[in-house]
Amino acid sequence: MRPDWWQARNPWVGRVVRTVLVLVLVLGATSGASHWQRHGQPLTAAGFAWLAATVLTLLVVHRFPLTIFLLTVASAYLYYSSDLPGGPVIIVPTIALFMLTRLRGPLTAGITGAAVLAAGFTAFFVSRRSLEFTAGGGLAVVWIAAVIGVGTAVRYQWAAVQARREQAAEHRHRMAEQERLRIAREVHDVVAHSLAMINVQAGVAAHVADRRPEQAKEALLNIKAASASALKDLRATLAVLRSGEDKAPAPSLANLDELVCRVEAAGLDIRVHGDHGELPAPVDGAAYRILQESLTNIVRHAEGARAVDVRFERRADALTLTVRDDGRTTAEPTPGHGLRGMCERAAALGGQVTAGVVPGGFEVRAELPVEGES
Repeated sequence: MRPDWWQARNPWVGRVVRTVLVLVLVLGATSGASHWQRHGQPLTAAGFAWLAATVLTLLVVHRFPLTIFLLTVASAYLYYSSDLPGGPVIIVPTIALFMLTRLRGPLTAGITGAAVLAAGFTAFFVSRRSLEFTAGGGLAVVWIAAVIGVGTAVRYQWAAVQARREQAAEHRHRMAEQERLRIAREVHDVVAHSLAMINVQAGVAAHVADRRPEQAKEALLNIKAASASALKDLRATLAVLRSGEDKAPAPSLANLDELVCRVEAAGLDIRVHGDHGELPAPVDGAAYRILQESLTNIVRHAEGARAVDVRFERRADALTLTVRDDGRTTAEPTPGHGLRGMCERAAALGGQVTAGVVPGGFEVRAELPVEGES
């Protein structure tokens, strides 16, 4: 448990402890001073109550820092002007001025401190009928300047700490959001692809069950394989949520042949052109998922599609993946989770994905930068 968290949940504990410590110090030191000061008077019950009331105002100094500072300054000034024994009651307005600087800023504290000094000097000159500047007046100026300086430094330091905490919290939130989106994309890609294959094979099995039982059996076996693969990938993806470790599936174009076979079982003729070559793991995984989602969309949405051309164009600094079908698509696609996920994957690597109707079908084109070999 972090101390700042505990303090935020229990703010009054620190305030009470601070006030009690100051109260013990002021009362103890003042009571002791009454015994060794040459002409000092013993601390009376009225003086005891006076000091206690002055110190106890610190309990609400965080709510009313300006008011408490003025009250404690007046109380300390009147106390030192009385015949009661001297003591460290000056600590109370010091703390109040420090809190005023920290909470309201050095400008407010400086103006208030200057006003207090002016009022104090005016009262001194009126009572003494003299314009002589004493050492006590100089100490008062130094005291207020020093307290405001320390309070300002603490205020800026506290603001810097808070800013760093907010930045760290924002960074954690951003990383968590990115991880959530990554897992969502993985789950969508796995589920959408597998269910699309299962749906097509189930349709085939239902259509030929009576006339060609062997073909229906083959379709059922394809359904079994697709569902087993989907369950395996889903378990690995969900392990990330349970353990927080990177156990998600690692898609790769090394499994291109397996992906092509699964989609060809749905009745498509897939022709692969070009070579993707060796790719860094992030680019390899993104290219595989973009290809997988493109083929899934063809199975689900490309009316009358029979042939699909998959083309890899590898350059030194980029990989271009083009997936074109011959379906009878005439309308531009409505962006959904699949197309959005492909664009996000490419954008995360600094690339882009374009998709649209072309003469004779529909085309998805992905440009993925390749910065280095894995």
